[in-house]
Amino acid sequence: MPSDAKRWWIAVSGTCLQVCLGSVYAWSYFQIPLMTRYQWSNTQVSWVFSLAICFLGLAAAWGGMNLGKYGPRRLAILGGLLFGGGTLIAALALHLESLVLLYLGYGMVGGMGLGLGYVTPVATVAKWFPDKKGFVTGMVVMGFGLGAMVMSKVLAPLLMAITGGNLVYVFSLLGLFFLVVATGCGAMLSNPPSLSTASPDGCEAVTVRGVLLSRRFLVMWSVFFCNIVAGIAVIGFQSPMLQDLLKKGNPVLSAASLVSAGATLIAVSSLFNGMGRFLWGGLSDRIGRIRVFRLMLATQGLAFLVLSKVETPWLFAVLVCYVLLCYGGGFGAMPAFVLDVFGVKRMPVVYGSILTAWSAAGIVGPQIVAWLKDHYAQQAGLMSFLMGAGFLLLGLALSWTLTDDPFAVRKPVRLHKGANGV
Repeated sequence: MPSDAKRWWIAVSGTCLQVCLGSVYAWSYFQIPLMTRYQWSNTQVSWVFSLAICFLGLAAAWGGMNLGKYGPRRLAILGGLLFGGGTLIAALALHLESLVLLYLGYGMVGGMGLGLGYVTPVATVAKWFPDKKGFVTGMVVMGFGLGAMVMSKVLAPLLMAITGGNLVYVFSLLGLFFLVVATGCGAMLSNPPSLSTASPDGCEAVTVRGVLLSRRFLVMWSVFFCNIVAGIAVIGFQSPMLQDLLKKGNPVLSAASLVSAGATLIAVSSLFNGMGRFLWGGLSDRIGRIRVFRLMLATQGLAFLVLSKVETPWLFAVLVCYVLLCYGGGFGAMPAFVLDVFGVKRMPVVYGSILTAWSAAGIVGPQIVAWLKDHYAQQAGLMSFLMGAGFLLLGLALSWTLTDDPFAVRKPVRLHKGANGV
């Protein structure tokens, strides 16, 4: 058994890396300032966030398949460099007023950094804690949820005040910060001694073809997608939605007051996002992974139905926080679920592959809401929440096709052999 001091240091480093990467969830803080400054639409600005999440999932899939080949330290450092570099490219894009370059920088380059940085600590820490896998993976991904709070209430307001609201300078300083802190945290990651060297025949980078063809993987992917798509739509637009409700109730509120209220909701909901990853992940150790998903999907579905009728800002905020608690819970429970089903050696490959559900949801959820806000502004909230409830109920229905039998959950999955004979 690895020393406790060593493995907890690895866990803390992975959590700090996730806090840096989780700042992407504060994108709605910049939604209105970017629209106002550059005269871009909801849809145009939201594509930056959607592309970042899309490339996050794609890069996570690649990273999971190559974690055994390159090792966690190299991939985590590369993730930090790409995310910081992508943020710097975003600053250049804003200076040139180029939406395409913003998509390329923050969306594609930064998104690839997010994916490599996200999957690496989760898969690595799981190897150090075979005795507390749900607890510790929930703790690590909790950092990603808390990143939005750090960004919306500390980094972004501070940098906006220092730079006089100049978004070019804000993104430049953020890029430099991520280059230093994220890459530094990534450099701390390593495998346990017994797993420090990849097997010479490449068996750790096991082919995913067999996994992708299994019914269990497809259902797990679909349930994960449904849980993500509803929550990520709220994450991308929670600040503008709250500001719309506040303006409706009190038209004389200043723009600064509205921005502050939106930032506060981002920060508080990010706490619930982070706690959900930790709490639901730990609970899944006790009552089972799929039971946790069913509970989250069912209760969120009810919350979305209530949200479709809410006109009170404080009740809206409470329900958004609960949705984010369950949204984060999906990320807290899924790593341990994958470990149960596919085993520790296959975990990086399978977990990276299942994160492509995040890619798909990152496009579907925010883009539906952005399109509705651009074309049906008055009914956008109602239609968005009904859409979210529909996805959640679909996920709930699919979850009943998965077994609750813990022995069946741990039954090995037979993979097709690849060219390397794995």
